[in-house]
Amino acid sequence: MFRSHTCGELRQEHVGATVTMAGWVHRRRDHGELIFIDLRDRYGITQVVFDSAVAAAHQVADEARSEYVLQVRGVVRPRPPEAVNPDLATGAIEVEALEATVLNPARTSPLYIAKEGGEDEALRLKYRYLDLRRERMQRNIILRHRVIKFMRDFLDREGFLEIETPILIKSTPEGARDYLVPSRLHPGKFYALPQSPQQLKQLLMVAGFDRYFQIARCFRDEDQRADRQPEFTQLDLEMSFVNQEDVLNLIERLFIALCQTITPHKTLPTPFRRLTYAEAMERYGSDKPDLRYDLELVNLGDVLANTPFQVFQGALERGGQVKGLRAPGCAGFSRKQIDELAELARVGGARGLAWAALPADGGEVRSSFAKNLAPGELEAIIARMGAGPGDLLLLVADTPSVVAAALDRLRRELAARLGLIDPNTLSFAWIVDFPMFEWNPEEERWDAMHHPFTSPRDEDLPLLDSDPGKARAKAYDLVLNGYEVGGGSIRIHRREVQQKVFDLLGISREAAMAQFGHMLEAFEYGAPPHGGIAPGIDRIVMILADESTIREVMAFPKTQQAVDLMTNAPSPVDERQLKELHIQLRP
Repeated sequence: MFRSHTCGELRQEHVGATVTMAGWVHRRRDHGELIFIDLRDRYGITQVVFDSAVAAAHQVADEARSEYVLQVRGVVRPRPPEAVNPDLATGAIEVEALEATVLNPARTSPLYIAKEGGEDEALRLKYRYLDLRRERMQRNIILRHRVIKFMRDFLDREGFLEIETPILIKSTPEGARDYLVPSRLHPGKFYALPQSPQQLKQLLMVAGFDRYFQIARCFRDEDQRADRQPEFTQLDLEMSFVNQEDVLNLIERLFIALCQTITPHKTLPTPFRRLTYAEAMERYGSDKPDLRYDLELVNLGDVLANTPFQVFQGALERGGQVKGLRAPGCAGFSRKQIDELAELARVGGARGLAWAALPADGGEVRSSFAKNLAPGELEAIIARMGAGPGDLLLLVADTPSVVAAALDRLRRELAARLGLIDPNTLSFAWIVDFPMFEWNPEEERWDAMHHPFTSPRDEDLPLLDSDPGKARAKAYDLVLNGYEVGGGSIRIHRREVQQKVFDLLGISREAAMAQFGHMLEAFEYGAPPHGGIAPGIDRIVMILADESTIREVMAFPKTQQAVDLMTNAPSPVDERQLKELHIQLRP
């Protein structure tokens, strides 16, 4: 056999045993008569000593270099007290080599495996199989395995069945572009890769499988961000005969148990906070607020209702808002620092940033707007915002969406600058009562806020006929540390309601039947009330691993341009393949 023990297994109790190990040369230290090699596999590192008295083994060690694959047979012995390495699980022992074999030599690696080398990410992705040898990357992939296994075991105990759904499905509009797969047997027709198993899991509820889950691969052809990839993995879950409270309670129990088991060193406030969508937008300017710190937004509309300052007055008269954010202890910010914040607000869509610095010594207020206010208005602003000496006040006046986006950016930036973000806290929250629809001014129609299968709240059902913009959905998002990590809803299960929603979304009866006829028909065969959620595994593991992008917790991710640098995908295909698929490329 290649090995009797792994490189992370040996301890004091193994002293005197003859063992066989296999792994990669992590580090090599040549002292002439003695050569020390740290042998590595995914389980750990063991120090192997090659003495010149064992000539054949010493010769192998003399020729070996970093990342050579070696097999070593030797005797476990205790390290001298002064050589014990407390940072290694195997640091109290070493193996005295009796035999050694080079299983495979290695070229000089373009990456420094033994530690993070600070290389460009493109190089890491090109040689991903080498990057994955690093301790941090192996730790992330193992963490991902543990998270998924925990989810499977938990849901199995809760009576859920894991059911696979097809990868080749029908193309339907769900908000992002589909990846299309041409059919060779049916010229001119295409499959689509699933953006989610949404329709299929609802049909499983109609089929009577009342508790379904799947570790589902999903595909969306959309612009990439740090927390997005063209293909990703989610915990897809659906339940029958449930209301919103049932789903939220189950998922909350799942994540509390998961985090307490997988990351017990992190603080986990429970129960999870709950905010309505309107409350989250009002207080934080975001439907995925980071609740590890306060920095709440303050609405100043009533305080400035009669202000002579045209910037504020104009925004309010147009139906907009004037809101502020208190930056505690930041009155000493330089003009350059304030200009940086102003630029950040402009990135969020604001035309400018109004500010006022309240000196810590109680001196004269520095401000970009105070001279334009009526007497007493600045004092009213300071009182409303709960500000005091040493604080910096930041105000934005614009449409509600712009005010929210700009102040959300400022809130996140200030929290980072002021050191308010605790990396060891997992602050989950539920966002509920989302609007059912949002108006699309370009196409002059309603869009679904979540997706078209989301049920309206029972009391808001009449609003679908009278005032759709005020209807609230039985939709909910799970957020964690400023990221949306899961979204779900109670679904529509009655055909007439589903048809009404399609009508509101501007989907003609003919198009609805062509795209969703299978769903509409299924609802006529005894569809039970049902709902579910789909937490994103990549984002959750990213946060648990303290990483900044999901690429760091995926074995083979793509770049932000959706390119696989290792295999050079996407790539051209042979003309013969295109001909078989009845495809002709335009110049």
